[in-house]
Amino acid sequence: MIEVKGLQKLYGDLVAVDQVSFSARPGSVFGLLGPNGAGKSTTISCLSGLLRPTAGSVTVAGFEVTGDAVKAKASLGIVPQELAIYEDLSARHNLSYWGAAYGLKGAGLKQRVEHVLNRIGLSDRADDLPKQYSGGMKRRLNFGCGLVHEPKILLLDEPTVGVDPQSREHLFDLVREEKAKGTCVLYTTHYMEEAEKLCDDLAIIDHGKIIASGTLKELRAEFGGNDIIQLSGSFNPSKVEAVVAGLEAEVLSLSTETLMITLRDGARNLPAVLQGISATGAEIHDTRLSEPNLESLFLKLTGKELRA
Repeated sequence: MIEVKGLQKLYGDLVAVDQVSFSARPGSVFGLLGPNGAGKSTTISCLSGLLRPTAGSVTVAGFEVTGDAVKAKASLGIVPQELAIYEDLSARHNLSYWGAAYGLKGAGLKQRVEHVLNRIGLSDRADDLPKQYSGGMKRRLNFGCGLVHEPKILLLDEPTVGVDPQSREHLFDLVREEKAKGTCVLYTTHYMEEAEKLCDDLAIIDHGKIIASGTLKELRAEFGGNDIIQLSGSFNPSKVEAVVAGLEAEVLSLSTETLMITLRDGARNLPAVLQGISATGAEIHDTRLSEPNLESLFLKLTGKELRA
């Protein structure tokens, strides 16, 4: 449903998106994961036709975005990071406006609007103005405006930024429902836990480049079956590095207050790790053992933590 090949976007000498390629399937959630400023929103803008790529091609639902823009956009539903709702129109009228913009009318439009109001949990506030809503309610309405016309492809650009936990879970449920209907969902986020919860396939982007892609299982395989041990406390980095090297572990991050390492059979080797680190004079306040996650993968690939 989405095919991106060699996408590049330049702003003068600034390379915002650099030779990005990926594809996304119907009935799946494709996650584009990366920190703010990584190139996610620029990629979404090229997909939606808001920006013209400097190079490369973008095809949605079989139509080239730059060549068959009208047909391509007809298949798209877009939920932008910035709210795209009218504060002086009720929720019902916001949905009616966007539905009509995509060709819905009459009884069909009215029925669809009522259905979406129920799905986003705003039926009881349908005639209120969004300026009377909480931030989470506005986000849900923003989401509803993107799916009122039942698009085949849904582009979600950081859809949960600044929302409360309850609204976030509601939005997650909406994403899962769209996937179950066969919609192709492209989901951008810098929240690791969101990508792990929702996405079937992933691409990690940083500084405009995709640095890793695949399923979560495939990306975790980058660690070769190793586990992650995270310690917090007080450490002497040079002494700790020597101990970790002797344990055949790899340091992912190390400071005077935190240590993250990866090694095989973490549960079995944890006592030896704690004993060795303590012998350096370190004070260990907290210990966490886990399998590799996207945050640790990002750290391993880039040598730095995911920046917000």
